[in-house]
Order: sequence, then structure tokens, then C-alpha cells
Amino acid sequence: MEEIKYSGKIIEVVQFKHGEKIFEKARRSPGVRALIVSGEKVLLSREYRQEVDGYDFRLPGGKVFDRLDDFKKHLAEDLTDYATEAVVKEVREEVGLLAKNPKLLKVSKAGATVEWDLYYFLISDFEKNKNGQELEDGEDISFGWYSFAEVKDICVSGKMKEDRSVGVLLAYLIGQESRK
Repeated sequence: MEEIKYSGKIIEVVQFKHGEKIFEKARRSPGVRALIVSGEKVLLSREYRQEVDGYDFRLPGGKVFDRLDDFKKHLAEDLTDYATEAVVKEVREEVGLLAKNPKLLKVSKAGATVEWDLYYFLISDFEKNKNGQELEDGEDISFGWYSFAEVKDICVSGKMKEDRSVGVLLAYLIGQESRK
């Protein structure tokens, strides 16, 4: 049985017992990331991120649920359908593309003491949104298409700070190379 020790808008701290030991974990709504590919190019966004105090290369994405309360209503469910809806929404808003047939590539787990899954989707079927980007207030996001070699360099040089995304991107790129 778990006990919520702290609950905010997007995160909560949960304490639970296993045998005689007490454990804690932080829990937040899962996120989505879009690996958008066209031929041998990958779309990356460049977004101002407060946590790095600057601009960071990223895979477009966001939260599956905007509020912790909404996430908690679905804790016992498979969240893949919600994540699919969220990635379509985030791609439309952040980079102005209408994603068709997103394919789930991977669900990345944060670790034992933090429950914050990231759902990674491959998107190779899309069209431009006639309205372009639909950014939320405060979002500062540009984007561009980069060759596989450029994306590898961005990942390896530390220009992309979200290490889970770096790992997924590099695994995808290496997999594409091995298919040649």
C-alpha cells in the first residue's frame, strides 16, 4: 500500500513498504517524444529550456496528461492510446505537422525511484499543418531537418541534453546503418 507524502500540479512523492523497508518514489505523468523521419533526415526542435538555462536540441514532445490528477485516474491502465493521442497533439503544436500512423518505438523508464516514462514514437507519415506551429504561451521552439550524421554529432557532442532521447536516437540511427 502506498501513501502520498506530497502532491503538486505535475509530480507527487509516494512512500510504500516492502517487507520491513520503506521506499519512496517520485511520480509524474509520462511524456511523449516524436522521432520524425523523412528519408535520411530527422526533424529536431530547438527549444529554450529553463533547466539548462538555454536552448536545447530535442525531439518534439510533451506530457501525456497535463495534470497529475488526470494521470492518476489512469494509473492502472495501459497508457499507449493516450500517449499516441498526445504525440499527435504535440507534433502539431510544436512543429506544425499532422502526424499519421505514429508507431511506438520504445517506452523508456526513468528508474526505480522516479516513475516518469517516456513514450517514443516513430513518425514517417505526416503532412504540414496549414496553421503551422501552435505554440503555447511561453514556448520558444524552432525546428529543422538534420542529416543522420548531423543528428549523431548533436547527440555525441552534448548539444541534446535529454540523455534518454540521445540513447533512443543513437539506437535508431545505428539500426538504420546496419540495415544498409
